[in-house]
Amino acid sequence: MKTKIALLILFISGNLFAQEQKMSEAEIAAFKQDVNVSAKKIKTLTTDFVQYKHLDFLSKDIETSGKMIFKEPNMLQWQYKKPYNYSIVFKNGKILINDEGKKSAVDVGNSKIFGRINKLIVGSVSGNMFDDKEFTISYFKLKGQNLAKFIPKDATLKKYIKQIELTFDKEEATVVQVKLLESSEDYTRIVLKNKVINAKIDDSLFTN
Repeated sequence: MKTKIALLILFISGNLFAQEQKMSEAEIAAFKQDVNVSAKKIKTLTTDFVQYKHLDFLSKDIETSGKMIFKEPNMLQWQYKKPYNYSIVFKNGKILINDEGKKSAVDVGNSKIFGRINKLIVGSVSGNMFDDKEFTISYFKLKGQNLAKFIPKDATLKKYIKQIELTFDKEEATVVQVKLLESSEDYTRIVLKNKVINAKIDDSLFTN
């Protein structure tokens, strides 16, 4: 019986290890190149998303959904549609918030966390995220996907975000999932789907 249990543990451990393998230097270089080539083709991007907020004290994740819109060089909007209407626009160094009609604005320069997250998400589309000296980055291979893990070097940011993980589709070299791990056991996971690339997007969409 003990032998069977030991074999089962080894089998599970082996499968887990096989799911996430570190990239070699050559693979990292090829991955970065693929992302940069793909990013240069993207002028606009619209995608649906489902966000899962995991709180350690809750048995079930909190689920919200909506649409993300990007227009180069750095305009980005998150529109939450369900179960409530809430939108965040990153534009010209400002964060514009519309909470069910209640509007407010925050200067990105005064919010390190929003600034870094916005830079990474915009960078994941523009291809400029891997040169950020504020993060220690590690790279992994998954089945049909690639994974980049960003650990903040800034002590203040580390208090709020332990790690940021970006999962890329291997064929398209674009982000399909964003995961923000907090300093506690809580995390936010955002799954992107139904992407539309280079459709015409008017600047007025980013007024919030």
